[in-house]
Amino acid sequence: MQKLLDKAWPAAFALFLGMAALPSLVFLVLVLLGDLPLYPALLAWGTCAVVGGTFSILLGRDLVVMSRLLRALRSAAGALSSETMLLVPGMRQVGQEAIRLVHAERLSRARLLASVAEDRALVERLPDPLLKLDEDGKILWRNDSAISGFGGEIAALLRHPDVRDALAEAAEIKVAVRREVALSVPVARDLDVTMIPAGGPVYMLVNDRTHERALEKMRADFVANASHELRTPLASLIGFIETLRGPAADDPEAQQRFLGIMAEQAARMQRVIGDLLNLSRIEITEHSPPKELVHLPLLLERIVAGMEPMLKANDARLEVAVPADLPKVPADADQLTQVFTNLLDNALKYGKRGGVIKLTASIAPDTRFEPGGVAISVADDGIGIPREHIPRLTERFYRVDKGRSRAIGGTGLGLAIVKHVINRHRGRLFIDSDAGKGSVFTIWLPGRGS
Repeated sequence: MQKLLDKAWPAAFALFLGMAALPSLVFLVLVLLGDLPLYPALLAWGTCAVVGGTFSILLGRDLVVMSRLLRALRSAAGALSSETMLLVPGMRQVGQEAIRLVHAERLSRARLLASVAEDRALVERLPDPLLKLDEDGKILWRNDSAISGFGGEIAALLRHPDVRDALAEAAEIKVAVRREVALSVPVARDLDVTMIPAGGPVYMLVNDRTHERALEKMRADFVANASHELRTPLASLIGFIETLRGPAADDPEAQQRFLGIMAEQAARMQRVIGDLLNLSRIEITEHSPPKELVHLPLLLERIVAGMEPMLKANDARLEVAVPADLPKVPADADQLTQVFTNLLDNALKYGKRGGVIKLTASIAPDTRFEPGGVAISVADDGIGIPREHIPRLTERFYRVDKGRSRAIGGTGLGLAIVKHVINRHRGRLFIDSDAGKGSVFTIWLPGRGS
C-alpha cells in the first residue's frame, strides 16, 4: 500500500495544482478587492484545499491502479496487483470492467498458446519432414523428422533445380506445388516435395518414397539376378539328377562323385541367394544413415579374433595397427562387421598363401578424405587387380577371374555389399591395386560431426 501511495503522489500533486489554481486565484482577487474578509477567505480556501487534496490523492491512486491494469493487459503472465479496488465512485465501475477484461484476455491468450503448443507438438511429431522457408529458400524452421531424415544433407535437396522451381512457382501463384525429386548424392533418394505457400513463408513437405521404390526395385533385381546366376548351377543339378536316374543308376562310384558336385552346386546357389537377400536388405535402408555410435577398435578386434581359424588354414599372418583411442563414429555395427569380414576374407582368398595381410586404421589427415573421419585399410600381397577392372569391382557379379572366383566360393556380390553399406554410412571406398603387387582397400567413415 505504501509503494502504491508513493507512486500516486506525483499524479495527486499534479491534479491538486490543476484543481486548486482557479479557486486560489478567485479568493486572492476577492480579498484584494475587499469583497471578502481575509480570515473567512483563508478558512474557505483551506477547506477547498483539503477537499481538493484528498480528492487528488484518491484520484491519483486510482490512476496508478488503472495504469497497472492496462499494463497487465499487455503482459501474458504474472499475477494482478493486490491493490485493484478503485476508491473514486466514478472510477470504481471502470476498474471492475478493466479487471474482468484482463482476466478474459488472459484466459483467451492462454487458450491460444495451448492451441499453438498442441499444433507445434503435432507438427514436430509428423513422420514426414516439414520445413519452413523464406522466399529465398533459407530455412526458418524444420521439424524433428527433417533433422533426423536429412541432417546436413538438406542443403543438397534445397539446391536441387526442381525444388528451386517449385519454391518460385508456389511463391508466385500462391497455390501448393508438388514435384517428384530424385537425389543422387550422397545416396540415391526418390522424394515427393510439396511447396505450400502461407503468406510470406513457404512450407516444404517432403515424402520420402525411397523405401517403397527400393522394395519394387529389389523384387525386380532379385528375380533378374537370381534367374541369371542360378541358371548354370540349376542346369548342372538337373543334368546330374538325370544321369543318376539313368546311366549312373547302378554305378556307386559315379553316384558318389556326382553327389559331391551336386552338393557344391547347391551350396553355391545357397550362397548366391543369401548374398542377394542381404544386399537387398542393405539397399532398402541405404537412404537412412545410422545413428548409433560405434567404437571401431573393439569391433575390429572381434572380427580379427573370428578370422584366426581361416588365417591358420591359409598359413597367413595378419598385422593389426589400430589405435585404441580412435573416436567413435555413427555406424551400424552388424553391417560394418560384414564389410570388414568380406574385405579380410577377400584378402585371404586372393593373397599369397603364407603371405601377410595388414589391417590399419588412422585419423591422420589425407587429401582424399574430409577431416574428422576415420580411415581403415585392408592390404594384401597377392596377385593384385589390373587397373582397367578397378572401376567395375563393386558391380554385382563382376569378377576379374571368373574361374578362380567360383573355384574359391565367391558369389561376385561381396564388394557390392561393401559399397552399399559404405554408402549408407555416408563414407567412401578407395581401391588401389596393380597386377602382381597386391591390393589395398581403404574405407573412410565420417565422424559424428561430419
